[in-house]
Order: sequence, then C-alpha cells, then structure tokens
Amino acid sequence: MLVLAALSGAALLASALPATAAADGEEPVGAAELLAKVKNCTPVSKGKYRTDRSAAATIPVCGTDEVVFWEADMDIDCDGQVSTVCNTGTDPSFQPQTAFQGSDGRYLDSSEVPYVVVPGPGPLWNYSASGIKGGGVAAVIHDGKVRYAVVGDTGPAAIIGEGSYALARSLGIDPDPRTGGTASGVTYILFRNSQASPIESPAAAVAAGEALARKFADGA
Repeated sequence: MLVLAALSGAALLASALPATAAADGEEPVGAAELLAKVKNCTPVSKGKYRTDRSAAATIPVCGTDEVVFWEADMDIDCDGQVSTVCNTGTDPSFQPQTAFQGSDGRYLDSSEVPYVVVPGPGPLWNYSASGIKGGGVAAVIHDGKVRYAVVGDTGPAAIIGEGSYALARSLGIDPDPRTGGTASGVTYILFRNSQASPIESPAAAVAAGEALARKFADGA
C-alpha cells in the first residue's frame, strides 16, 4: 500500500505544478505508455457494464496484478459539498454526499477534487475484492491527456463511466452536470491497494499517481 501524506505547505506548492508533474526529475508518464499496458483485457468482472441505463452492456472491468481498468464514457458526478457549480440548481440529480469522506469528515467537493466513480458492489463486480477503496489512486486518460484522481464515489451497480466536475475539467471535457461529459474515449486505470492521503488533496493524488504510473509503465 502506498500512503503519501500531503503537508499543507507542500500541497499549496504542488497545486501550482502541472497535473502530471513527475517526481525526482523523471519524465511524466505519457498516455501512450499507459495505454500500451492496458491494451489487452483479462476480465475481472463477471459480466459487462452499461454506460447509461438505456445503453447495451458492452464494457468489462479488466485487470492485471497491479491495476483494474476499463474504457467508457464520462458522465459528470457533481455530488458532495455544495458549490457554485454543483448544487440542486445546476444539477437536477445533485446529492449532498459522496460515498467517501475527506480527512476532515466532510463529503468531497466535486468542483475541487478530481475523483472517479466506481460501480457499487453487485453481481458483476465488487471493487473492494480487487483492492480498490475510497481514496485509491487512478490514472484517467482522454485525448492524449493523463490526469490523476482518487476513488471518490460509487454509482449504480450496473453502470460505469463517471468522474467528478474537477476531473472532467482537467481533462478538457465539458464538466456541466446537465449537458457535459463525453460519450466515449476515456480510459480509467485504478491502482490496486493504493491510497492518496488526504483523499481531498489533488496534490496527493498527483504525487501518488505519478509514482504508481511510472512503476506500472516500467513493469517494475
């Protein structure tokens, strides 16, 4: 398990760095490097997921010893703390809580915390059985960009492909919870038995994610 504590001063400094700043002077891990590692699917789910309730079930959760991954769309999760962009006025489906809480005991702020949504436990897959938990680290890839996030919320047990407002924005995806998102082309790579701490710190997710991604890409 990788636990990286983000001190307040360090977090402020890291927040000013690029989203994929590499540690120790190493080159950031590129999208192509990571995609090459997940081009073959060994399913860990017992069936396939839908991207929406009306869509066909076509998406398996795949896995290696180090990660689980899938390619899907991205719907916008705007739940958690109320903000100017995530509230009952901007999002008809708004919920004032997320499945996981920050170190301060408050629900996550979708407008500030890049997080992914995993399907709730069900007959297809139970994320915890794959070493995935709240605060676990994820690399999310879209249109050649790699961004690091945490596991921050759970969704319906048969639907996959959702990220927070902040995650979508960082990837250049329209984050509007009513009209935003993207219909395809998002790869989610979740590192087994990982943890960013505190969960609400984007800097902690970047630091942990870059280290885990480099190790995964190098096959170490």
